[in-house]
Amino acid sequence: MGPMRHLPVACIALLASGCATAPFDLQGHRGARGLAPENTLPAFARALSIGVTTLEMDTNVTSDDVMVVVHDSSLNPDITRDADGQWLARRGPSVRNITYSQLMGYDVGRTKPGTRYAQGLPAQVPVDGTRIPRLAQVFDLARKAGNDQVRFNIETKLTPTSPDETLAPTPFARKLVQEIREAGLTTRATIQSFDWRTLQEAQRQAPEIATVYLTAQQKFLDNVCGGPLGHRPDVAPADCQASGWTASFQLADYGSVPKMVKAAGGRTWSPYYGDVDAAKVAEAKSLGIGVVVWTVNDPATIARMMDLGVTGIISDRPDLVREEMRKRGMALPAATPVAP
Repeated sequence: MGPMRHLPVACIALLASGCATAPFDLQGHRGARGLAPENTLPAFARALSIGVTTLEMDTNVTSDDVMVVVHDSSLNPDITRDADGQWLARRGPSVRNITYSQLMGYDVGRTKPGTRYAQGLPAQVPVDGTRIPRLAQVFDLARKAGNDQVRFNIETKLTPTSPDETLAPTPFARKLVQEIREAGLTTRATIQSFDWRTLQEAQRQAPEIATVYLTAQQKFLDNVCGGPLGHRPDVAPADCQASGWTASFQLADYGSVPKMVKAAGGRTWSPYYGDVDAAKVAEAKSLGIGVVVWTVNDPATIARMMDLGVTGIISDRPDLVREEMRKRGMALPAATPVAP
């Protein structure tokens, strides 16, 4: 898409925010998880070939301090086979407790047949022999594609409930900032997390890199109200217990999540799509905060989120989001086909 390179610099830096001329932020979740193995070079190549605004991904750090792109702090048996091609029988080793060389012995090129994980990704095409990539390799892939506009939304995968499984917030943020700076991508990268301690640290270390505040208020996770407590909309903010996820920012003190994000210095709020409505989106926008919802995969919900006025969507199926954008006459990001 040609017009993006003519946007004001401030709008490019705040791509997902309320900047009036900024394009809709189409983010490929873990690359394009619905179409290729998650967080792998084939998935990112697929997203680049479809044409997305942003590559969304997760990061962790090995025992020899290599930053890799992987969702789980320990190897997930639903997507991981060992050097003999056998599915892991249980959770594998923690990424932080093995070297990068050891990590390369695992194949993450398909989901295990018959699992709930596989059932949720019926269109995913396996790529056997695929390894967990280094973050630097994802940056290199975009360069190989000749795409100097695509952005990188990079999540720090750590939690206050399992502090021994990953780097602590300060060194984690420092490592990620270093990787982004060395790649020369400070204006094209954002750092996101459910664990806001990393975001606060990233803002201290690198105020030039925008931060994205992830939230969920659901049964599977409630990082806002002290979770996991379940989604309880009847509970007033004042009745929430203090959350260890949100640094020093508590819902009881601010009354709404958008106000928390604003106070924390975030430029974008990224909530679970089931937690938003038109009023919350409007409130965030009134505070100058973009709203990028996750993870939206079916056409009807994609359309409904756009009707609410969200500024971006993170999706396993960026092709479906792109189709809805096309129907609405929206500007489409450039497709840059590339081999992984």
